[in-house]
Parts: sequence; structure tokens; C-alpha cells
Amino acid sequence: MSEKVIIIGAGAAGLTAAIYTARADLNPLCFIGPQTGGQLAVTNDVENFPGFPEARTGPELIDLMRQQAERFGARVVSETVSEVDVSSRPFRVATESATHEAEALIVATGASARWLGLESERKLIGRGVSACATCDGFFFRDKDVVVVGGGDTAMEEATFLTRFCAKVTVVHRRDELRASKIMADRATKNPKIAFAWNSVVEEVLDPEAGKVTGVRLRNVQTDETSEMRCDGVFMAIGHDPNTGFLKGAVETDAGGFILCKGRTSMTSIPGVFAAGDVADPRYKQAVTAAGSGCMAAIDAERFLEENE
Repeated sequence: MSEKVIIIGAGAAGLTAAIYTARADLNPLCFIGPQTGGQLAVTNDVENFPGFPEARTGPELIDLMRQQAERFGARVVSETVSEVDVSSRPFRVATESATHEAEALIVATGASARWLGLESERKLIGRGVSACATCDGFFFRDKDVVVVGGGDTAMEEATFLTRFCAKVTVVHRRDELRASKIMADRATKNPKIAFAWNSVVEEVLDPEAGKVTGVRLRNVQTDETSEMRCDGVFMAIGHDPNTGFLKGAVETDAGGFILCKGRTSMTSIPGVFAAGDVADPRYKQAVTAAGSGCMAAIDAERFLEENE
């Protein structure tokens, strides 16, 4: 039996889509990926999600969204989708245990921040290590922080952080920025931003303290190491959309983010919709992901009505 709607992903976008499609009596089947809740799952305090004047942790918010979706009849299954076939309807979705069919498909698998791959970094994610200045910058008021990267994203993050932080040091492995001239000029002229050129972060200090106390840097030209005191580290080396399982089945931009038509969630394949960070290289916020999940659900509902 073919499902009316299958949703791939269970972050803010996927669960919002599940809430809306369930309320539309579409009985959605929602597959959770390897990380339930997407990037919210590694966010300690969320203070900018509307309706919650007191901070909630990311996992708490995701759990509430899941409860709401299941209350209306959404089926949330802890399986990973390995492959999809969207060459014809019903679409086929393969998981670890079975192959399912769906008349409409919503892809909400998010994007993963690129990390340095350090054990100390992993241990301190949410404890001073972040990949989102917009989300977490507020918590570093009057603190010293480090931004890792040299592109437009890094310059944007560093400039944003100067609203709160006492000092922002950009750590870049080269001796010049990769950012566009306007973004680079804006950052280099900001008196609160300093630069550690030709340097890489070798260690984030201090996991034993349970918080960021500094970084150990290595100069890539001299191989000398040094330590820099800081209260937070922001990774700004890019995001990778989680679209590997699609194997190019839908149209994407150069960075791999799914392209949608106009101000809709419709992809290049009729009946396939995208929501959240997987189609959003710009904003990457929980609230925008939730909004696009609503859009995808409504678009899917209308598609099904028109293609009975």
C-alpha cells in the first residue's frame, strides 16, 4: 500500500511538515535520520524560537514538536533512508528494513555544519563551541571568541559577533581571506576583529573544565604552536546539505542545496518537496525551517488534491 506522504527528516522542518500533513488527514510517515532533531539536537539553549520566553534546549523543543506531530497521527519511525527512486509515482523510499511507496515526498534532511574533527571540539559542542553565531552569539556578551574560517560566512559571523563580544579573533589558515572584497573590508576595518593568519586550531581547551577556555593554534608556516584564551569558538567553514541518498535525483545548486521553484517548496520533480536547511544555504534557523516545513506540507496537500 502506497503512503500518501513520506517525510524524510525529523528536525524543525520535518516535524512541522508532519504536524501539518497529519492535521490534513494525510497520515504521514516520517523517517528520522541518524540525528533526531537535526542541528537543534546539539543546541543547548534556544532563546529565539517564538512562543518560548524561557530558554529551552534544542532536544526539548524537538521532543515537543514530535509529541505534537504524533498527537495528530503522524508516524515517526527511527530508521535512516538509504535511497529514493523518484523517476515515477508512487515514489520509492528504501530504509534499513524495507522499501516504502509514497504519492508525495517531503525532503527535510537538513544540512550538517563542517567541523574540524577534533575530539576536544566534539566534547565542547554546545559548551562554548558553536556553528551558528546568530543562534548563540547572545550568550557571549562581553566575552572573547574565536571564529574559524576565511570566507564570506566567517566574515559575516565575525561581524555579527562584534555586537555582543568584547573581541573576535578570526583564525585562517592562509595569509589572505577568501571572502568577497566587501565582506573582507567590513571585517578588517572593524576595531573589534583581529586576525590570526596562517594558523589552524589544533585543540579546543578545555574539555576537562566542561567549557571553552581557549584554543591551541599552530602556525602552518613555522609549525610553532601557541595558546589563545577565549570563551567561545565558532566554526564557520561551511555546511553540507544531507542529500547523498538522493543521488542527484532532484536539481540542486553548486553547493548541493536543493533548488525550489519561486517562493514554494516544489523541486524539479513534481510531487517532491524540500523544506528546511537542505534547501536553505542562507538563513539556517529553526524558525525558518519550521516555516518551510509548513509550506512543504501545504504544497504536498494541494499536489495530492490535484493529482488524485
